[in-house]
Amino acid sequence: MVSIRAKINSRLEKFLEVDYSGYRRAILCFFIQVKTTTIDELHEMLCGKYSVSRNTVASMVGYIHSKLGILRAHKESYKTPMVYFLREEYMDLLMKIVSSSKTSI
Repeated sequence: MVSIRAKINSRLEKFLEVDYSGYRRAILCFFIQVKTTTIDELHEMLCGKYSVSRNTVASMVGYIHSKLGILRAHKESYKTPMVYFLREEYMDLLMKIVSSSKTSI
């Protein structure tokens, strides 16, 4: 039986294999640094370096949250933006994948 960590590891590797522009890795690195963020904060961070729309960032974070399973999401009320948290149990796995994939791409 394959463990959840092994599945997430495989999904992360596939996710970064198709990162031709580099902003997927940038999003993951930003989560490693701050651990908690919103879509608007991520978009502001990425706009300086990449030509990326807010919808693209939101789509990518939604994919990371739902398919990769390394993020938690929390919304205080309907008026506040969704806040995404990096799950602590996957911090070491994410750091290993991001650092090892820098040389392969």
